[in-house]
Amino acid sequence: MTEKRVAIVTGAGSGIGKSAALALLKDGYYVGLVGRRQDMLEKTAAESAAQDRALVLVADITRDADVEKVFSEVKRTFGRLDVLFNNAGMGAPAVPMEDLPIEKFREVVNINLVAMFLCTQHAIRIMKAQEPKGGRIINNGSLSAHAPRPMSVAYTATKHAVTGLTKSISLDGRKDDIVGSQIDIGNALTELAAGMSTTEPMMDVTHAGDAVLHMAKLPLDVNVQFMTIMATKMPFVGRG
Repeated sequence: MTEKRVAIVTGAGSGIGKSAALALLKDGYYVGLVGRRQDMLEKTAAESAAQDRALVLVADITRDADVEKVFSEVKRTFGRLDVLFNNAGMGAPAVPMEDLPIEKFREVVNINLVAMFLCTQHAIRIMKAQEPKGGRIINNGSLSAHAPRPMSVAYTATKHAVTGLTKSISLDGRKDDIVGSQIDIGNALTELAAGMSTTEPMMDVTHAGDAVLHMAKLPLDVNVQFMTIMATKMPFVGRG
């Protein structure tokens, strides 16, 4: 790992992405903050004591040109890329599978899987060409990559697919010291999950950010291939 450590976090304006971005900045990383809303990204940067190492990058990562611009700007500004946290994602309304509009299913696939793959491609190109070469790509999976909730077919299908992407990154990246990792996060207290806080145990989202940082800081000859982090008492392992 070089002295200058550079990361990109997608979906950095709120929730898990914000927590991870702040943890990386606190640890000394230069961080590209990627998201669709400039005000939210600037708020993330403002909450860090290291605003000079935060680069706000407004983008819709379902658009190929936006993704290319993000990675080009990080390379131009910081010179390299050591960590990509593929975090941005979305779910769909909880409706019976047969009632889910195909447009909504495609929307979830585009952000949760296609955009993640596109960001991965750009990261690999930079990581292979830089000196020293290599880097780490951390994908935000979910407990839904293992066990679905009812009426969540779009989210569950894409998160299972993320696991396949993670494994492919690990396998194909070996020769170039490019490491693929996945973090599966359950019930972190974010704006998105606030509605569940009265029905299921939750954990502070800062633990998710700290876990991403732990994975990111490992030397490239060590990998946390899959990490599950969750509120201890949430319903995931077994019944009851």
